[in-house]
Amino acid sequence: MKKTLYTLFCLCLTSSSVFAQARWNAQYQQYIDQWSGVAVEQMNRYHIPASITLAQGLLESGAGRSDLARQGNNHFGIKCHNGWTGATVYFDDDIRNDCFRSYGSARESYEDHSLFLVNGRRYASLFQLKQSDYKGWARGLKAAGYATNPRYADHLIEIIELYKLYEYDTGKHSVSVNTSVSIDRDIYMFNDRLYVIARRGETFRSLGDELDISWRKLAKYNERDKHDTLQEGEIIWLEKKARKAPKEFRDRPHVVKAGESMYTIAQYYGIRLERLYKLNDLTPDYEIRVGDRLKLR
Repeated sequence: MKKTLYTLFCLCLTSSSVFAQARWNAQYQQYIDQWSGVAVEQMNRYHIPASITLAQGLLESGAGRSDLARQGNNHFGIKCHNGWTGATVYFDDDIRNDCFRSYGSARESYEDHSLFLVNGRRYASLFQLKQSDYKGWARGLKAAGYATNPRYADHLIEIIELYKLYEYDTGKHSVSVNTSVSIDRDIYMFNDRLYVIARRGETFRSLGDELDISWRKLAKYNERDKHDTLQEGEIIWLEKKARKAPKEFRDRPHVVKAGESMYTIAQYYGIRLERLYKLNDLTPDYEIRVGDRLKLR
């Protein structure tokens, strides 16, 4: 991982006792507030503790302020190995002009971080741990070679405990939204639309009953049959999707990855499926291929 990403953090952290006395960092908290919803979303999909994802994002990216994060939207210091075919950016690290993965958005970086861990053999044992075992995950990441810093696990644990990130792992720390419905689940916002992450065995009817929303409208918003059984971890929009992605994606196309479809991409960005086809001058019978670059607005 990129050594310089530790610089700012290590200036005020030389031991556990020193860190325990460190003052709360407003920029770190701002980063947590901005990305906690995405970290919980990734946890629900891939069973990686949200506390670990947030702590790694904070540490590797300097709370989103590192050159790698600003120029490549890379918040986790992931390099170009393992057959990476996407965009790249170069910084001095273990070698000069080391190759790092570059993303169209920080959100894509979070998704790729999850897939990097899920698909990496050396991290397989971590998924046997309890989701609440952030200490086991931190030590396991270091043991598996995620980073070369000998105190990497300690740094992650210290961040998690100072900012109480472990609360995100238990569901006690919910995202606040403006809604008149009292519910026991996280609701997120992206592209100015609200969405939830489906749980195992849910249907549009059961979700509509819980949220006090017409289940037929839910199915329509998500361009699905109202009788479909939802897959655990998929995004379900609570409002009609937008005609295009946010402005930050104006010059940042989506690069198609294995297993994706036009529908899953439209869901991911909260875009109406027919609009995604039109934006790219494609017809519904077009079969996308890995590596295709899709306009999002």
